[in-house]
Amino acid sequence: MPVPAWVTERLCGVELFRGLNAEQLEWVARTGLFMELSDGDALFSEGEPADAFYVLLGGQIVVTKMVGGREQVLARHTGDSIEHQFIGELPLLTSAEYLASALAVGSARVVAYDRDGFFEMLERCPPVSRVLLPVLAGRINAMERQAGRSRMLEGLGMLAAGLAHELNNPAAAAMRATRDLRDLTPRLAEAAVAWGRACDDAEWRLVARVQGELTPRVPLDPLAEAEAADEVADWLYERGLVDAADLSDVLAEHGACPARLDELAAGLRTEVFEPALTYLTRVLRAASLTRDAAEAGRRVVELVGRTSAYANLDRAPEREVDLREGLEATLALMAPKLRGVRVRRDYADLPDMKAFPSELNQVWTNLIDNAVDAMNGEGELAISTRREGGHAVVEFRDDGPGIPGDVLPTVFQPFTTTKELGKGTGLGLHVSMDIVAQRHGGTMEVTTRPGETRFVVRLPLSRLPGGSGTGGPEDGAPAARTPGAQLSE
Repeated sequence: MPVPAWVTERLCGVELFRGLNAEQLEWVARTGLFMELSDGDALFSEGEPADAFYVLLGGQIVVTKMVGGREQVLARHTGDSIEHQFIGELPLLTSAEYLASALAVGSARVVAYDRDGFFEMLERCPPVSRVLLPVLAGRINAMERQAGRSRMLEGLGMLAAGLAHELNNPAAAAMRATRDLRDLTPRLAEAAVAWGRACDDAEWRLVARVQGELTPRVPLDPLAEAEAADEVADWLYERGLVDAADLSDVLAEHGACPARLDELAAGLRTEVFEPALTYLTRVLRAASLTRDAAEAGRRVVELVGRTSAYANLDRAPEREVDLREGLEATLALMAPKLRGVRVRRDYADLPDMKAFPSELNQVWTNLIDNAVDAMNGEGELAISTRREGGHAVVEFRDDGPGIPGDVLPTVFQPFTTTKELGKGTGLGLHVSMDIVAQRHGGTMEVTTRPGETRFVVRLPLSRLPGGSGTGGPEDGAPAARTPGAQLSE
């Protein structure tokens, strides 16, 4: 049956088909399925098996994806340029599911080619490939850039959430310490005046010496703490001190046992004993609060430094790095997500190496994040480093269910994911491989079996300019670009 003239004319107006001869054009027209879409009609939905390639003849198609539980518009195809005249080629070429949904906006017209028709078109009509492939390359690059931005934003979100969570405790401790110290200050001044008026020089020197000798001891278990405080309180009550309960906790925390207090009492007149102990305990309490505030401040500085180490805020393009520091900074950042996971570390002594630290941290984040998701937030994650010849080796092992055998061969290819719909882009491992191989001249491989998955990253300890390594797995050999993927029995 001959193809109507209007169909051929319409297809001639599509840049994808302009280089075709009459025979090729007739085949394209005869093979395609012409579709009229109404507003809201779906061409395909995210997560469905890819089964067709679509060429837009008129109207508008919007492409959306679920990201973080919300629908995000990725593209609007109107046919105004070659980049927006066709859709669906990428998942067909990768034998993947549709990564997004496509809906008609208003009325739209498309011509559809099933999987067999699409691949036959590429074989029969070489001009189509010459137009399609540059657009395809551009789309992949754009998606990789978007994935990088998404990962960066996700990392910043995790950074902010983790930092807020970690800062909460020291910040609260600092506030408590400064508040209590503010309340204590006038009482300390009052006690100092009373003690200064009551004591003689020898008694002042004795209390000052004891004050210097009493230091915070190692905390005991709660029962032992209570028993020590009770012993001191009993001793104070026996000597008629009405504030025994308030004084005993501070004295016990600083190691002032009854025997030590007997020594102090022996050097003091009876009438100055109470002002002496009141002054002593308030000085010790003030010193303790000051230490608490200082420790909280130190903790805050440590957390900010750790966060800076992860984010590499100085943005040095390349510098000497300690792999352990990057791994620890990443683990600290991801602490909230790792709550139900046992992390086992085994770090060998490795020399510093030239690297792009923020990019390596992105790799560590991707691998740890994938492992935690695979274990459903519970299990053991083992991270180890070692040296093999001229390479530093970083290994991540989780005790999750393993990677399915049908997914393993393509695990480093773009758009491969085993995560639930809307939770993964399928680009994390692909981007990580590029960082390891292209930027650092290294390799990445994976082995898996039920109950165990290992990702092994090898990085050359010394590299040639431009990101290439001095060697692959064996010194002097080119670094392998193609990752290894093995299913263990």
